[in-house]
Amino acid sequence: MSATSLAAGLAELGIALPEAAQHQLLAFRDLLLKWNRTYNLTALRDPAQAISHHLLDSLAILPHVGSGPLLDVGSGGGLPGIPLAIARPELSVSMVDTVQKKATFLQQAAIELGLKNVTAHHARVEEMSGQYAQISSRAFAEIGLFISLTRHLLAPGGRWLAMKGVRPDDELQALPADIAVEAIIPLAVPGLDAERHLIILKAGS
Repeated sequence: MSATSLAAGLAELGIALPEAAQHQLLAFRDLLLKWNRTYNLTALRDPAQAISHHLLDSLAILPHVGSGPLLDVGSGGGLPGIPLAIARPELSVSMVDTVQKKATFLQQAAIELGLKNVTAHHARVEEMSGQYAQISSRAFAEIGLFISLTRHLLAPGGRWLAMKGVRPDDELQALPADIAVEAIIPLAVPGLDAERHLIILKAGS
């Protein structure tokens, strides 16, 4: 049933993934729920719900992810970082979380799933160094705080990808003047009866 509902959801999103990648996504789901019993990585316990609320929700932004190195901030259980890394094996995905047990899970998941394109960091993002073409977050913080904590990590010409529920107009109005909203994209996630938006932002010169 799981494989069928994942395949159906991917088809609805217009995303074509090889069977091996779909198996990896389900293996990641199983790993997440297994570790969750001890580590409390997600509020979800239902394997079927995890397909829509975690895997498909993460992959809904895939068409808007570019080619340069991506940093996923406040990754927690590896969302959206690990599903994106599975779907795009050529994409370099770094994930960071301040909670040690979550960072440990991210490292273990990358090893068990054989994801050579994934790096996990246990750190505060504001203390990290490096340059990333794309910086993503899923329910990490309000957008202004997300940008201020990660601004030093965004490569010139890079983009922030902020995953949100309802359209965060108040947060967008409060942004610094030099931050440009490139797109506000409503996302329809199969099996998820809730509003979802992807906000794409750039730093002005």
